[in-house]
Amino acid sequence: MPELAEVEYYRKQWDTGVGERIRAVAVHPDKRIFRECNAAQLVTELEGRSLCGSLTHGKQMLFEFSDGAWLRLRLGMTGNLSAANKDYEPSKHDHLVFECDSVALVFNDSRQFGSCRLHIGKELPSWWSSLPPQILDPRFTLEHCREALRRRSRSPLKSILLDQSWFPGIGNWMADEILWRTALHPALLGGSIRGSALKSFFNKTIEVARDALEVIGTDWGTPPTSWLFPHRWNDGGICPSTGEPLVRETIGGRTTCYCPTLQTLP
Repeated sequence: MPELAEVEYYRKQWDTGVGERIRAVAVHPDKRIFRECNAAQLVTELEGRSLCGSLTHGKQMLFEFSDGAWLRLRLGMTGNLSAANKDYEPSKHDHLVFECDSVALVFNDSRQFGSCRLHIGKELPSWWSSLPPQILDPRFTLEHCREALRRRSRSPLKSILLDQSWFPGIGNWMADEILWRTALHPALLGGSIRGSALKSFFNKTIEVARDALEVIGTDWGTPPTSWLFPHRWNDGGICPSTGEPLVRETIGGRTTCYCPTLQTLP
């Protein structure tokens, strides 16, 4: 599933349409991506408006249209956004396409785990403005992390990092990267993290988010081999820090990669 940085990258793909008028909206109205909104209403409301700008929050995107209309998109596991020629013909899995004056904005989702939500009104939707602080938001503080670990004191760190109510945008690979850089075992319980370990956990969470946005969120760049990222995907990976074999196992219900030499479990 796309994480914080991948979502930022896809948001930027539609920025080519900012200022463009939506001449027509093409949809596959019976598809699951419209389970949170009415496809026919979406077409009626957005045709003729202009795209004004966009925001991201964690794994979500919000697109603003002229005269008070907002569209939230979730990509799910297989969704992606792209910009195409204005005469683009939608394909089988292009479930939402905005035909603009000089470009087509395409939402493609082969497995339909993504979703749309429409809001009509001048102000930001309340369900957006009430979302928890993002990782690089000034409101994301050491105390915020401490409270997350306290509230979920009996959960493994891997599960806590994937909790979008506390760590929006963090997904599987980012959680593994954070714990590897912090040298904390992913099965450690939240309640056991205090003092210097808590400060490191907080700082590395911010560091990984910032690095991911810089490398992936900018232009889908390839993370350097000094990260865990390039080594975690398949069995037989080697830790770039210790040179020892990595371990892949299920922790907190998710496939997890870590270095047992570096990330010890008491």
